[in-house]
Amino acid sequence: MAKAVKRSDQKKKSQKPESLPLTKENFVIIGVGLVVILIGYLALARGPVEGFLPLVLAPILLLVGYCVIIPLGILYKKSYIGKENSTQTRSAA
Repeated sequence: MAKAVKRSDQKKKSQKPESLPLTKENFVIIGVGLVVILIGYLALARGPVEGFLPLVLAPILLLVGYCVIIPLGILYKKSYIGKENSTQTRSAA
């Protein structure tokens, strides 16, 4: 049974590591999300407590940054299928 474990370890080591699943575009989107979150916290710290920025704008910016832009940056994947099909149809025509 110990031999099977060693063989599976050797197979894992021999495989080439894949490239990172996140591309430059993903990091740009995540960066935009971080900037929106930073602006939200700055708006939260500004002005009186009863003002528009801390009560309305800051929570909206934080919610959009944390719940929309950051997950979008993580999950975004560029689709190459549409581009390949469009180039094939152009060359056939």
